[in-house]
Amino acid sequence: MQTGPLVSCIVIFLDAERFLQEAIDSILAQTYGQWELLLVDDGSSDGSTGIARRAADSQPDRIRYLEHPGNVNRGMSASRNLGAAAARGEYLAFLDSDDVWVANKLSEQVQIMEALPEAAMLYGRSLIWQSWSSTPDDLADYFCELGVEPNQLIEPPRLVFLLLENRFQTPTTCNALIRRRIYVSVGGFQDEFRGMFEDQAFFTKLCLRHPVYVSDACWAWYRQHEASCCAVAERSGMAQELRRPLLEWIERHFKSQRIRNPKLIRALRRELMPLRHPRLFRTLRRLGKWIHRARKTWRARPRP
Repeated sequence: MQTGPLVSCIVIFLDAERFLQEAIDSILAQTYGQWELLLVDDGSSDGSTGIARRAADSQPDRIRYLEHPGNVNRGMSASRNLGAAAARGEYLAFLDSDDVWVANKLSEQVQIMEALPEAAMLYGRSLIWQSWSSTPDDLADYFCELGVEPNQLIEPPRLVFLLLENRFQTPTTCNALIRRRIYVSVGGFQDEFRGMFEDQAFFTKLCLRHPVYVSDACWAWYRQHEASCCAVAERSGMAQELRRPLLEWIERHFKSQRIRNPKLIRALRRELMPLRHPRLFRTLRRLGKWIHRARKTWRARPRP
C-alpha cells in the first residue's frame, strides 16, 4: 500500500450479474494503491450477490460487502449513502456496476485533488461506450461537450446551469472524485430518488455551493445498453416527463437554501415551463418561430 489519502470506491448493484465483475476488475487494475472497495447490494436476486461476496472474501482487508437490512431494495440513492456511511477514505469515488474505470483514474484524480485543496470535487469526460457489444449494428463511441473550458476550477453556481440545461457532459457518478467531508456537508444523495436523476440532485447541491475542477481527461467508460434506466426511459417516450420530479425538487431546494440568483431561477423556470404548461409552451414556441421567419422576410425584402 502506498502512502497518501485513502479513496473509498463504492459500487452499488442490483441484479448486475452481467457486468459487475468487469466493474470490480477495473478497480483492481488501478495504478493507485491506497483504496478500499465497498460493494453495496440493493436487494439482488441473481448471481451478482455471489460475485460481490467472493470479491470481499478474496481481499477482506480491502473489499467489503454491504446490504440493506433484510437485503431489501431501497434504490440507488439510499445504496450510495449506505456505502458512503461505511467509507473510511478522505475521498469517495462511485462506480455503477455496468461501467468501468480506466487504470489511471484514481492516481491522476488524487494528484489533482491534493494540489487543489479548495476543490470540493473533480470530474472529467466519460466515454459514451457503445462498442462494448459485438453485435454488427454497434454505434461508434463518442464524448459529449463539457460546456465549460476544461482543466480549471469552476466556481459556483456555473455548473448548476449546465445541469439544468441537460445537454452537456456534467458530473456523473462514474467519473467524479468527491471529498468525503463535502459529501457529508451537503447531505449526501436524496433517498427519494430511487433511480433516474439521483446523481443530478446530489451534484446540484454540491455545485451550488462549492468550486469543482473540470478536466478534459477521460477516466471512465459509460456503458450504453438496453436495460439501463436512461434507455428504458427513452424507449417509453417519458424521459422528459420523468425529469419533472428532479426539477421540482431543485425548485424546493432553491427556496429552502434561499437562492436568489435571478439567472438561476429563470433557467429553472425555462426547464419547468414545457412540463407544467405544455400547451402554452407549444403556442409560444410556434409564435417565436413565426416572429423569427417574419424578421428574416422583412430583412430580405427589396430595398427601394
